[in-house]
Amino acid sequence: MALLSRRLVAPFVMLVIVAAAGAWYWRWRGSHAKTPVEFETATVDRGRIVSRVTATGTVSALVTVQVGSQVSGRIQKLFVDFNSPVKKGQLIATIDPQLFAAAVEQNQANTLAAMGNVAKAEAQERDAQRQFERARGLLERKLIAQADFDTAEANLEVTKGQAAAAHGAVAQAKAGLHQAKVNLDFTRIVSPTDGVVISRSVDVGQTVAAAMQAPTLFVIAQDLGKMQVDTSVSEADIGKLQPGMPTTFTVDAYPGTRFRGKIRQIRNAAQTLQNVVTYDAVIDVDNNDLKLRPGMTANVTFVWAEKDDVLRAPNAALRFRPSSEILTALGMPPLGGPGDGTARVRGGGAGGLGASPSGSVQGRRAGDPSAPSGGPSRARDEAPDRRAAWLLRAGRPQSVQVRTGISDGSLTEIVDGELHPGDLVVIDATVAGQTSAPAAGGTPPGSPGGMRRMF
Repeated sequence: MALLSRRLVAPFVMLVIVAAAGAWYWRWRGSHAKTPVEFETATVDRGRIVSRVTATGTVSALVTVQVGSQVSGRIQKLFVDFNSPVKKGQLIATIDPQLFAAAVEQNQANTLAAMGNVAKAEAQERDAQRQFERARGLLERKLIAQADFDTAEANLEVTKGQAAAAHGAVAQAKAGLHQAKVNLDFTRIVSPTDGVVISRSVDVGQTVAAAMQAPTLFVIAQDLGKMQVDTSVSEADIGKLQPGMPTTFTVDAYPGTRFRGKIRQIRNAAQTLQNVVTYDAVIDVDNNDLKLRPGMTANVTFVWAEKDDVLRAPNAALRFRPSSEILTALGMPPLGGPGDGTARVRGGGAGGLGASPSGSVQGRRAGDPSAPSGGPSRARDEAPDRRAAWLLRAGRPQSVQVRTGISDGSLTEIVDGELHPGDLVVIDATVAGQTSAPAAGGTPPGSPGGMRRMF
């Protein structure tokens, strides 16, 4: 029995020793494990950058005339319709003229009656003049009293006044007749300019009322071969535009066609809608093929700066800021202490669009010169043209300061700094499977657990 006991104890002790060694090994491996950090990179290159301003606008004719009616009445006849070409002075509609013709006849009769009153008043004036001359002769010979002479003189003055009033009544009657004739002429609606009818608002038999304001019957575009686009440009971009600048735009009717124009005017009148301030940049456009129609929506692009063969980096690289978890995993200040990290690199194509094989590289300790001297909050005090980018060297990110130029929205010109063609810049990073960007409503940029976004 004693021998059997010894045989059973020996394997048991060996099993305990192996288990203890395994537990110690796994604890040692866990304490020395390196946190996996994965960087997504893009390549700095040289090329062309075109900086643009985009806006929306409305196509319209250079001159648009609203044709209305000066008098009220029933539409008797229409002589044009939509898209009808018209000439200046051409009859395009008539209003029933019967009432206005009757008014002309009435005023003609009033004029004749006034002229008859003038003749009567003039005859009375001549008779009073003769009575006055006769009374004056008799007074000189002392044959009538002074009172009779005064009466004759007063009668003469009265008849002169009546004759003047009669002449005034004739003038009033003639003015009324002229007004009636003008109103009769207004029943004939004529085109005020050469052009094309783009809108008709009435039909035959419809009654128009011009009591308060002239109703619009037609809208005539003077020349559809010359058009303009009224654009709404944000106040942040209006300073980049100048009169004479060439532009291009598209319309939904012809999505594959780019129309060209030129800025004629930038109007100073601001338009505010929901606290957004915009300005009207007016663009002249040739429309010889008549493809453009009034009212079309134009998507306009203004090219305000362009450069060839410049050093450029993705905007994402200038926005990237590593979180405290990334720095801690790599053993980099300010949040982490000395330590090692393991980094895997992915991406690396031009502009961050391509892919390169990923691999593992051994990181450096925090005291390494490639480690940044400041944390993610360093970018807060940067000048507008000064940005920080994180350059990947030997698997370690290094913060470099650059001076930027123009941007096309995805790439930015690097005017000065420690970046060269072929350098890999970090555009994103993950640690333990989590991105360095903070979640919505999470930690503010620049604080522990977050990544500061620029632009």
